[in-house]
Amino acid sequence: MVEITILADNRVASPYPRGLRGEWGFSVAVGDVLLDTGQSAAVHNAKLLEVPIEEFDSVVVSHSHFDHTSGMMGVLDVMDRPDVYCHPKIWAHRYLDREGKFEGAPLGIPYTKSTVEAKAKVVEHRDPVEVADGVCALGEIPRTHQDHRIGKVEREDGVVKDPIVDDQSVVVETDDGLALVLGCCHAGLRNTVKHAESVCGGEVRYIIGGIHLIALDSEEVREIAGWLAGKLNRLVGAHCTGTTAMGVLNECLPETFEPADVGTTLRLD
Repeated sequence: MVEITILADNRVASPYPRGLRGEWGFSVAVGDVLLDTGQSAAVHNAKLLEVPIEEFDSVVVSHSHFDHTSGMMGVLDVMDRPDVYCHPKIWAHRYLDREGKFEGAPLGIPYTKSTVEAKAKVVEHRDPVEVADGVCALGEIPRTHQDHRIGKVEREDGVVKDPIVDDQSVVVETDDGLALVLGCCHAGLRNTVKHAESVCGGEVRYIIGGIHLIALDSEEVREIAGWLAGKLNRLVGAHCTGTTAMGVLNECLPETFEPADVGTTLRLD
């Protein structure tokens, strides 16, 4: 039995236990592996939800964005020098490029590699890697279908629209197939599903987390729902899935889709 519990998300699932905090961001316990650290609420919520992250040995960083990494130091403060799995490009300087008062605002991880290394063992990887028994971090994801880019990034050859090459997800092997746990899925859902199935040699039957459909219109979401129809046992949307997209998914996949928030727990065999 693997328990997957959301520790940081935009909303809170219920008033109990009292004091749970919502924030724009994401963190989820996948068995005894932590995927992402949110902005600041993960440690607080984990304590209330009785998820013993202080005993975990591994943290996986889905990508560098601040709403998934700002809580890193708070998490490392309660853990005993865990392994932190991440793409080597997460340390690049990233910022928003939209018009308005937030233009140029920092978008990436607010810590340097040396700061994280002072409290953890940093394991940089581009290829898939097993981070616990039956749990795999996918590494860099090949892209043949639509992805979801945001902001700009500084590279050696200049400033470019950020492809967020560091985006990765986590796969859990279950009796019914593969469970795909997403941070934000900037690499695109189809690309991520296909890569997970190629790497792990099974079919994805569960999808949980931020699907990043927030910027798509209803017809684009319907197309994705059509592709997923009949494929999944459960589709659990959180964080950047988007309210409009959640409505469309609920309409198109009523037997499969459900929203998730802080405190949501799924138990998979």
